Amino acid sequence: MTKSRKEILIIGLMLLLVIALIGVSYAAFRFTGVGQRENSITTGSITMSYTESSNTLSLNGALPTTDETGMKRLNPGEYFDFTVSGKISGDVNINYEITAKDVTTSERKIDGSNIKLYLTRLTSDGTEEQVMSPETYNEETNANNFTGRPAGEMSLYTSSMSSSESNTYRLRMYVDEDYNPQGDGGGLQFSVQVNVYGRDRVAEEVSTVLLNNISEENQYDDGVDTFITGEDPNNYIWYSGKLWRAVSVNNEAKTTKLVTQWNISAITYNPINQTAFEGSYMEDWLNDTSVDGFLGNLRDCENFIVTDAKWNATTDSTSLGSITRPSDSGTIVTDAVGLLNTYEYQTSYTGTTYGNGYLNNGLYWWTLTPYNTSLVRNVNNNGADIASPVSAKGVRPSINLKSNVKIVDGNGTIDNPYRLEGDNDTNLSGTLLSSRYSGEYIRFGNDENNLYRIVSHENGTGTKITSAEPLKNSGAFITSVFDSNRNENYSNTTTIETFLNGEYLTSYVDNTYSDMIENSTIWYLGTVDGNGSSYKLAKYTDINMTGYATSTESKVGLLRFGELMAGQFERNTVKGGSSSTGLTTNYWTLTPYLSSFVRAVINNGDSIGWQAYVYSLGIRPSLNLKSNVIITGGDGTKNNPFTLKLG
Repeated sequence: MTKSRKEILIIGLMLLLVIALIGVSYAAFRFTGVGQRENSITTGSITMSYTESSNTLSLNGALPTTDETGMKRLNPGEYFDFTVSGKISGDVNINYEITAKDVTTSERKIDGSNIKLYLTRLTSDGTEEQVMSPETYNEETNANNFTGRPAGEMSLYTSSMSSSESNTYRLRMYVDEDYNPQGDGGGLQFSVQVNVYGRDRVAEEVSTVLLNNISEENQYDDGVDTFITGEDPNNYIWYSGKLWRAVSVNNEAKTTKLVTQWNISAITYNPINQTAFEGSYMEDWLNDTSVDGFLGNLRDCENFIVTDAKWNATTDSTSLGSITRPSDSGTIVTDAVGLLNTYEYQTSYTGTTYGNGYLNNGLYWWTLTPYNTSLVRNVNNNGADIASPVSAKGVRPSINLKSNVKIVDGNGTIDNPYRLEGDNDTNLSGTLLSSRYSGEYIRFGNDENNLYRIVSHENGTGTKITSAEPLKNSGAFITSVFDSNRNENYSNTTTIETFLNGEYLTSYVDNTYSDMIENSTIWYLGTVDGNGSSYKLAKYTDINMTGYATSTESKVGLLRFGELMAGQFERNTVKGGSSSTGLTTNYWTLTPYLSSFVRAVINNGDSIGWQAYVYSLGIRPSLNLKSNVIITGGDGTKNNPFTLKLG
């Protein structure tokens, strides 16, 4: 890939730039200019500008006319000029599309089928070059449209230019000569909004973008897959509300394996001495299609991921660094979602120091690989480890993107991850929050505790959310005992429930946000002990989910053991070392462990039981928002969270 191509990837986002309103009425039209200054609307990589004083349209008494006449009109108010300019340093290519959108507000509206639009480009010598022949307004004219722009607009022209170019266009609009005004009473109006959508590159398959934009020294081809390697390559992908890392590209199928950057939850792998992935609690959790499950909360999984992917779960006790690719004749499990095996983990740090590869996120997490019949391999803050399957460690789900999935935005960095076609929504204002996806970020609450994430839609019509990290005060995590009276069951008498439904609602969430919260939510209190019990018991009476566990009701609660988003989403230790980053802390869940002990997610990503009345741990509030909460802005990413209001 050329240098200019790589540079353009940095720019990312689709651009929606409103240029002006053009109005036409064949009998009476009024447009009020708003000043004599030059207006410049700038976003992303291109600039659109126009001068109001010279481009005010006031077509009074406009009557049906021929194309020959309409294409030549040059009186003030009969045409509109605007300029498209690049604003990126360096010689890069910009693709853009000019569209028109019907924004007529008058009840006395002339039908768009009677309106003609004509677009030209002004050359350096002032002459006009036709770029679009006269066409009737038609929102179905969408040839060559850029994926991601809203429907309901007429495509006028698509083009590209270098970042150093500047192009000026002239748009005319007139009533078609075939329109017969007899009997309509006059005074009909029609207005269009001119929009320009810029995209710094065309959509390309994920595998192509990754391998073209990651240096060869950060690639390793083992003959079957090409692995991405190194300490921190630009292989971040945002999909379905979660940040992922691209691990490998299959050389033949061109599918791309991903793993989440952080631990989405923490669960027990299986009962003691049961280390096979197939049939395990882990396999169940990853491929659960219910409202509680990971797969059940992935966006349009049948369109994005390989649902019958092959996962090599062959037992391997070889020393890390000497592991060879497991044979295809080994233990193969077919599932939509799996985990990385230790060979894939080992291969990721090819060319770098052990423990320093990008898959080392400073947390503990399970792999797919049994070590023997009693232990399962996992990764700790510095490298490979082994543990009993009854341990509850972090879960980093892995999926395989289909070969036809395309990247449309981003540059692969953590601050600007690649965005996928079909998962890169824009203009979500007015959308119900209940239609969005687990993991997406929202702005909720006050001051430093105003970032939350969607958990699920457990109550069907609303949206369950949790704070993005445990609550803080002046940058330090606040802590509390679960209950000073040794009660492991969350209720209106426990210390932590009293705080969450009292001080939290008054000091951390003001009335603007508190009014969005359901007044009462059911919180399930099933016990998950340390003897290899299933995560399902945190909510259900048995692993077949035939009935619900003990529960309580209150406005605000906590996450359960094994629930989505009940993981760690920052580094616990400095890369390559054991010193703390201070970015994570131990925090309570709702789930009892045994008498006077409660499950907690600890700072390294594991989950264990802590004495409810002895230890003070962090607090991550969870609550259900009402079904009529709507989005007013944002795109659901960490850098641009959804803003909300009560509908």
